[in-house]
Amino acid sequence: MAALTDLTLAQARDGLAAGEFTSVELTEAHIAATEAVRDLNCYILETPEAAREMAQAADDRRVRGEGGSLNGLPIAIKDLFCTTGVQSTAGSHILEGFVPPYESTVTRQLWDAGAVMLGKTNLDEFAMGSSNMTSYFGPVMNPWQRAGDAAAKLVPGGSSGGSAAIVAARGALASTGTDTGGSIRQPGSFCGIVGMKPTYGRCSRWGIIAFASSLDQAGPLTRTVEDAAIMLGVMAGHDPKDSTSVNVPVPDYEAALGTGVKGLRIGVPKECRLEGTPAEIEGLWQQGIEWLKAAGAEIVDISLPHTKYALPAYYIVAPAEASSNLARYDGVRYGLRVDGDSPQEMYENTRGEGFGAEVKRRVLIGTYVLSAGYYDAYYLQAQKVRTRIGQDFHEAWEKVDAILTPTTPSAAFAQGEKMDDPIAMYLNDVLTVPASMAGLPAISVPAGLSGDGLPLGLHVIGRPFDESTVFKVGHAIEEAANFTATPQLMAGGR
Repeated sequence: MAALTDLTLAQARDGLAAGEFTSVELTEAHIAATEAVRDLNCYILETPEAAREMAQAADDRRVRGEGGSLNGLPIAIKDLFCTTGVQSTAGSHILEGFVPPYESTVTRQLWDAGAVMLGKTNLDEFAMGSSNMTSYFGPVMNPWQRAGDAAAKLVPGGSSGGSAAIVAARGALASTGTDTGGSIRQPGSFCGIVGMKPTYGRCSRWGIIAFASSLDQAGPLTRTVEDAAIMLGVMAGHDPKDSTSVNVPVPDYEAALGTGVKGLRIGVPKECRLEGTPAEIEGLWQQGIEWLKAAGAEIVDISLPHTKYALPAYYIVAPAEASSNLARYDGVRYGLRVDGDSPQEMYENTRGEGFGAEVKRRVLIGTYVLSAGYYDAYYLQAQKVRTRIGQDFHEAWEKVDAILTPTTPSAAFAQGEKMDDPIAMYLNDVLTVPASMAGLPAISVPAGLSGDGLPLGLHVIGRPFDESTVFKVGHAIEEAANFTATPQLMAGGR
């Protein structure tokens, strides 16, 4: 049998059911694996004792013939999800030491299904970033290395970089992430794992520390498409506590994987052929097209004419919503408080010390575009562009069942690269942002390696609430790609 940390979520589930090992044994293996890759800085807070207690409880349930679909499976939680009695920081100094008295809906559903929490993973501060370099608790390192350049420390992508890196390094079977403009899919691609963003409204946002409320969406990071389907089946569902949660049935995503893609129409948007895209990414995209053709899908050329405006519109809408959401951090009710001679000075001192540079940048941008005299010129125009982007996709769905693009315009880059150029950093999201602006489900599947030996992902976008088709297409790519490469800095030093 493979090492316990090499099992997929599905294999571990089946092994537990067959009595091949216990949840305690599985959890201990992942606690040890986490310790072996601690230099990657994947966790803000490890919770080994709580994990052991949850694992024992899972084993006890199994003896009684009880337990949900994730019973006894150890996973990691992005530190944007509030967890009862466990510090939840959003990667920010302003929330350091904050211990919520309540549980997010998504994590509550995971615990109800029997999952075991290994810890809270590191992230870009308030989920603002594409590199996991903006966390107050230090950067996360990608477990992959460039061929012939072991000295370069690569970023895992962001904002869910800690969640992606720990799964890639075999320190957790799966993890939760959040995606605002690509923050699940881009780190999934950089770390060589599967990143799934469901339709906006598919998973509850209640108890998730907000960045941009009309864009944020929880989703899973896993090593296979099957595992993502299993995780999302538990995470999804209507929540009356979240007014943006949509009351629609949650399908059996796992069952959809075996139905194949024969007869599906796959759209290829010409606007995603970006100037300056590396030839290896263009080549992988073409390879993905050929794989789907061979599996029986029909390839259709399509146009999404407003795609080129998605990124600038996103960087107006998201900061605007962030400036509103982050106004609550004032040093009065919770989190950091830096005293001053007046309430206003206390607010200024607290926010000045508590927020990092990237958060301050986005709050200032957001406040500017919402201010009198600029609201119509910037924010209102961006919302109109967003509507047009949604209309482009709506028209595309009359011709195709899913859309295929690359996930990112490059492989993982080194820490320090692009740090002095916010625009270059923002361009990492150019291929993922359109689906976010339209609220569509999308998945990144590892499909090949760059010339430097780094993972590259292919990106599938689907109709609203049609995650089943996204999973089917992603599974077909996964089977054709047969991506078996593993990071050099995995647990155990392999």
